[in-house]
Amino acid sequence: MKLIGDILRIKNQRDSRNQDIEIQVDQISYLTHKKDGRFFQPFEFEDVLDTPLIITGDCLSRAPNTDFEEEDYSFHVFDKTNDTYTLNPTKQLSLTLVYAEEAEQTILSTGTYSITVSNEEFAQIKRDRSKDKKLNKRNDKKKG
Repeated sequence: MKLIGDILRIKNQRDSRNQDIEIQVDQISYLTHKKDGRFFQPFEFEDVLDTPLIITGDCLSRAPNTDFEEEDYSFHVFDKTNDTYTLNPTKQLSLTLVYAEEAEQTILSTGTYSITVSNEEFAQIKRDRSKDKKLNKRNDKKKG
């Protein structure tokens, strides 16, 4: 994950002036809840992207920081359609920032971009990624 711009400019309200801030996501965590016996358990699938997904600052607003450490930030993600922004409650971005005193700037330490999906979508994503990996392995063997 790579950060371009000052992420701390993003406040609790979405703002179109933050378009110059970019977060390049290289991994997406898909989350679902399945019944395991009597209780629902969270399941996660991490998908590593070939080309990074770029999220701009105008599609983010800061979420309340209730149980995080001081350097942890959570963001609401908005979907942009033409000039309309719609809050997407299934998408969540969490970042950990560290202040480097020598460079006098804030640096991205870790980040997680997660999307909550239904059980059917979760199974479909896993099947699709498995097929893609098998195809890539076959193509790599043919080239070698």
